Amino acid sequence: MSLSEKSLTKYRGEIIKRKGEWWDKLGQPRYGGEMVLRIDRNLSNFDPFYEASLPQIFWAWMESLAKDDWTLDPSVFDYKLLFQHNKFRKGYLARNWEFPDRNTFIVHLRKGIHWQDVSPANGREFTADDVAYHFHRLWGLNSDMAPSPDHSRVPAYKNLLSVTPIDRYTVVFKWRIPNPELIMMSLLAPNPSQVFEASEAVEEWGDLSDWRHAIGTGPFILKDFVSGRSATLVKNPNYWGHDERHPQNKLPYVDSVKFLIIPNNNEAFALMGAGKIDLLSPVSLQQAQSIQKTNPEILQFPIPFPTCISLDPRIDKKPFDDIRVRKAMQVAINLPAIARDYYHGQVEPYPAALNSRNIQKGGFPYEEWPQDLKEEYAYNPDLAKKLLVDAGYPNGFRTNIIADDSGDMNLLQIVKSYFAEIDIDLEIRPLDSASWNDFVLYRHQHDQMAQRSMVSFGYEYEPVRLLHGLQVGHPTYQFISDPICDTLYPKALAASSLKEKLQIFRYANEHYARQHFIISLLQPQTYAVCQPWLKGFSAQFGSLTGATVLSFFLSRFWIDIDLKNKLGH
Repeated sequence: MSLSEKSLTKYRGEIIKRKGEWWDKLGQPRYGGEMVLRIDRNLSNFDPFYEASLPQIFWAWMESLAKDDWTLDPSVFDYKLLFQHNKFRKGYLARNWEFPDRNTFIVHLRKGIHWQDVSPANGREFTADDVAYHFHRLWGLNSDMAPSPDHSRVPAYKNLLSVTPIDRYTVVFKWRIPNPELIMMSLLAPNPSQVFEASEAVEEWGDLSDWRHAIGTGPFILKDFVSGRSATLVKNPNYWGHDERHPQNKLPYVDSVKFLIIPNNNEAFALMGAGKIDLLSPVSLQQAQSIQKTNPEILQFPIPFPTCISLDPRIDKKPFDDIRVRKAMQVAINLPAIARDYYHGQVEPYPAALNSRNIQKGGFPYEEWPQDLKEEYAYNPDLAKKLLVDAGYPNGFRTNIIADDSGDMNLLQIVKSYFAEIDIDLEIRPLDSASWNDFVLYRHQHDQMAQRSMVSFGYEYEPVRLLHGLQVGHPTYQFISDPICDTLYPKALAASSLKEKLQIFRYANEHYARQHFIISLLQPQTYAVCQPWLKGFSAQFGSLTGATVLSFFLSRFWIDIDLKNKLGH
């Protein structure tokens, strides 16, 4: 190498060294302190077998096969969408994986991962037998095991044929469907079926419903739980993980994590303002603006709202079984005026179809809608009245909506006033989140409409899962029964390419919009807010998650104790 080449190489090395990594601006992690978070409902069960009552904090002590890429530059992908392409998933308990054919998924586990040193697991190594046990237990793959009733709602697993360990660190998944993309999404995406329990604990206690039986491989150990008040977790001293951004650092950083159970939003915001909570998410635009006025030191991070806010009628009940009624309710609402006056122009004035506007490929953004369809969503109270007359309701009708009171109640009042102009008398019946889940989502006791801003149907979920929700018999609370919708999920499963699947999903979006299965409102921005002393956080999770799917992030955030003390906390 010539002198000039050596000099150039040295110069390039110095530039790279000076440039550093993108996460350097977040500061150097520090150990110690307690992280305090809020969850909005009580914890009723601590066993992943029971998804319907699964606690929101399970990822603090249990772990999954894959994770987000902690080193990925947010400008490439920031993990703020619930739907994540498989290429953005990295191995966690799994070291890597492969497809020898389109029906077979082989997972190679990391070596040296151990269960927490808690009886009866007592720190033994995590192996392929543990992976097989978990899926056999959930799906009843062995004849002597009954499947979990709660997980029956996840469609893809009905196509899982077998889970077989072939050595200590290798497990083979055999599927009925030749669809690698869906298989990976089912096994690697962050969802409650992806965390692993210790078989010894289940065999000793029958299940893990009691919090004292919570055992995992994760960074924290559940140390205390007071029903309706709090859950406290402490650092796992024998945790296997290291920080991917700082490989020399053993995790976790904080000594403990406390989850305060606070159903009331006003109480949670008051504690946030007083510095008693480190992080809140999701927070509405109006709430974020209020916090900015009272506590400008609190950091705010915008997050794409996961779906269009909507009113979700029971399609199987009158008057909503008549599409003319659903159309009338849609054109009775002035969406551009709401965007302009209520959201102060900070929200796009467009309705949505099946999925979020944030999903581009396979989606159906408003800009691509045919003009005749746009007119079915344009404000037109005269047309609304005519449609009601044609449907047999010349004098309007009375109806009700079961609303989660953690959503935007002020927005519902605006909708109520629009409906009153066409003689629809809307009664708003608010319920807290836990009661809403029980009444609407699980028992289907609502007889008219339901609304929950954070869980309307059009999630940013993987498209095939959304299509499954449109089938007759799927346990959603809209009770859609449509022969075209029934054909879409099987077609997507049989799709031989991603392009073909996205074409099917694009068609589903337009059909969904034309059938007016929901009364579409808008898709506002939401926020995560955190204290300035919570470090490492940059809203790396979707707006639906809050504390629910903080996942492995809990062990990677840290507390700047000096700054916290300096600010008087």
